[in-house]
Amino acid sequence: MSAPSVPVIAQTAGKGAARAAARRRHTKVGGSERRPGWVSYLILTVVLIGSILPLYYAFLLASSNSAYIAQHPIPSLIPQGEFFDNVSRVLNSDIQFWKALGNSIIVATVQAVFLVFFSTLAGFSFSKLRFRGRNGLLVFVIATQAVPTQLGIVPLFIVMSQLHWTGKLIAVIVPGLVTAFGVFWMTQYLESALPYELIEASRVDGASMIRSFWHVALPAARPAAVMLGLFTFVGSWTSFFWPFIVLGPENPTLPVAVQLLQASYFKDMALIMAGVTVSIIPLIVLFFVAGRQLVAGIMQGAVKG
Repeated sequence: MSAPSVPVIAQTAGKGAARAAARRRHTKVGGSERRPGWVSYLILTVVLIGSILPLYYAFLLASSNSAYIAQHPIPSLIPQGEFFDNVSRVLNSDIQFWKALGNSIIVATVQAVFLVFFSTLAGFSFSKLRFRGRNGLLVFVIATQAVPTQLGIVPLFIVMSQLHWTGKLIAVIVPGLVTAFGVFWMTQYLESALPYELIEASRVDGASMIRSFWHVALPAARPAAVMLGLFTFVGSWTSFFWPFIVLGPENPTLPVAVQLLQASYFKDMALIMAGVTVSIIPLIVLFFVAGRQLVAGIMQGAVKG
């Protein structure tokens, strides 16, 4: 006789027993319970400390002043209490911090949204549509990842100059609207996560191919799309090389503005680290907000694989 379902347990024994039963069933793999041992917790602790240490070191430098940093290259583990003063100096400096923050939000958000949409659309086409040259075209798209980005900077800058886009945010946004990795990622995910029978059923019901994509493929690609969008946002937020070349100091993004805190002959490390710390706070907030979706996407992708 099979075990009662979770809703039945909730009706008979209460919600607490139902939650406990659900946890037990989720932890069972192959009929046996797998519990993490001390080795797993040790590895996770080391990884966590290694991830937090650089951020905390930057915060310690941002909480000090130049004289203290010169005397103590390795600062004390206790903050010195000047963090908010240094942040105030950053906000009141001539690097146009608020304008750079707004530019970074616009660029990262637009790139993340459109890259997810275009990559999902291309992944749907490569994985579920049948057309001549599909495999060769996909191989060509993937092969473009072997070309270093730096080799395309000069011709890309020439194109932007011809379009009169230099110094404008559109020059940063357009080249990142779709990437070969995004197309490959969504193609591989939809290949296994989206049964072709669902598309056929929607077509039988009278839906067009675009409508099938919007109502069938896009919801199925949600876990992978969330991960791709999150990593795209982070990559765009921290991008420095191309925005520094095409935008310049007049219309900077946040990484470019932080770089402008460095003077020609003197580097105020407390001021620079305060700018760096402030610039990564939105990313930390984003990971806290989207962390559950990220974990769900990783787990669902593992189950699908």
